[in-house]
Amino acid sequence: MYWFIFCGESLALTSENGIPRGNVCPVKTEPWTRGIALPAAGEAATAMRLDTPALPKGLHWEHLRTTFVLLPDTLYALAGKARELIYWDETTRFCSVCGAPMKLHTEISKRCTACGKEVWPALQTAVIVRITRGDEILLVQSRKFKRDYYGLVAGFVETGETLEQCVHREVKEETGLDIAAPVYFGSQPWPYPSGLMVGFTADYAGGELRLQREELHKGGWFSRTNLPEIPGPVSLARRLIDDWLNRDLPEN
Repeated sequence: MYWFIFCGESLALTSENGIPRGNVCPVKTEPWTRGIALPAAGEAATAMRLDTPALPKGLHWEHLRTTFVLLPDTLYALAGKARELIYWDETTRFCSVCGAPMKLHTEISKRCTACGKEVWPALQTAVIVRITRGDEILLVQSRKFKRDYYGLVAGFVETGETLEQCVHREVKEETGLDIAAPVYFGSQPWPYPSGLMVGFTADYAGGELRLQREELHKGGWFSRTNLPEIPGPVSLARRLIDDWLNRDLPEN
C-alpha cells in the first residue's frame, strides 16, 4: 500500500525520497481524517490530508512540484492525482443543489444523500501557447509568478469556446498580437489544485506587442542567445520552450 500524505501542497516522503509504503498508515491520524482510495492499476494507494505538519521520524515534507525530480514519473503522476482528489473531496462535502451531505458513490464520484445529484472531479482547463517570429520566441512574465522568470502566454478556457478560440483570445487580450492557426503540441495534468494544461504552438502573424498590464509584468521577443530565466522542467511551458530550442534555425 502506498500512502500519499499531504499537508497543504506538501507531500510526505521517506528519508530516501520515496512514497511511504506499508499495511499500516505511517502517521498519526484523527477520527475525522479521511482516506481516499486512489483508482490506479497495480499496488493499492491511499491519499489523505493532515491538519498539522507533524511527522514521525523518517518522514519529511517536500512541495509537490519539487517531487517531480525526486519521484519516478508514475509516482509523481499518482501524487498529483492524489492531491486533486483530496481537493475535490474537501470542496464537495455538501450538495450544491440542496445542501445535504454528499457521499462517495464510486472511487471518483459522489452522490447527494437527499436529492441524488452526482458529481465528479472537475478540471479547470487552460491553454498555453509558444509564439515564434523567425528565430525569436515571445516570452512573458505573469504578475502571478513568484520568481523572476519568463514563461509563455496562457489562460483559462471560457464556457462556449474551443481550445483554439481560447488561444487566439488570450494572445490578443494579453499581447495585442495576431497569430496564425495554432497547432496542438501536448497536454499536462496540473494538480495545483485541479488543472489541465493544453499546449499549442503558433507563428506570429501581425500586430505590435502591447502587454495587458493587469496580467503581465514584462514581456518581449527573445533569441536563443539572450534567453532570460525560464520555467523549470516540471512545466509544459518548459517542454514547449525546449522543443523550440532543439529545432533547427529557420532559413533566411
